[in-house]
Amino acid sequence: MATVRAEPHWPADLALLACAGLYLALPNRLALGPRWLLPVLVVLPLIPLSARRHRQPNDAQWIRYLCVSLVALVTFANCASVVLLVDHLLNAHVTHGRQLIYSAVAVWLTNVIVFGLWFWEMDRGGPHKRAGPDARLPDIQFPQMENPKLAPSDWRPRFWDYLYTSFANGTSFAPADAMPLSFQAKALFASESVISLVTIAVVAARAVNILH
Repeated sequence: MATVRAEPHWPADLALLACAGLYLALPNRLALGPRWLLPVLVVLPLIPLSARRHRQPNDAQWIRYLCVSLVALVTFANCASVVLLVDHLLNAHVTHGRQLIYSAVAVWLTNVIVFGLWFWEMDRGGPHKRAGPDARLPDIQFPQMENPKLAPSDWRPRFWDYLYTSFANGTSFAPADAMPLSFQAKALFASESVISLVTIAVVAARAVNILH
């Protein structure tokens, strides 16, 4: 019988809290509604989730749905902030370049974190599936999977592996060591790269020009 290796979800909880904190750091013009609304919508559902320390193969479906819904909510809010940031840059008289850079950094960091969460929730059916014997085929191929000699025999990707993959993709606009295999993985990689490109190449570059 295959061993069930439960996966802790506290790193993902911390990542969601970090996204909520970064959202609070944005100016009001880059937030949808009150800035406190998104953090409240993120933090309150984490309370019942914190009662379970690990994601298990026998978790109820509502746990999976709730986790994915929280990631989708943060993704939507961050994409809206990108649109508002670009709109403000193009249609308003911008003189505070330093504040614009800080906002772009917060949006970019949120983008990296939230797509790390997407990779973690999507690969092989999610952390609850990866912990059991019914995991799907991999959506993301890590070097340790291609060359088992690089890792212990029981190695499998954890949240930090997906977060690093998101960071590498968000900075280079292309996969680094982990390669997307499935259509949904490629779509997520491409979406993160587009948002990162807009944030860095357009917004940050314009802010630097304003500073000069």
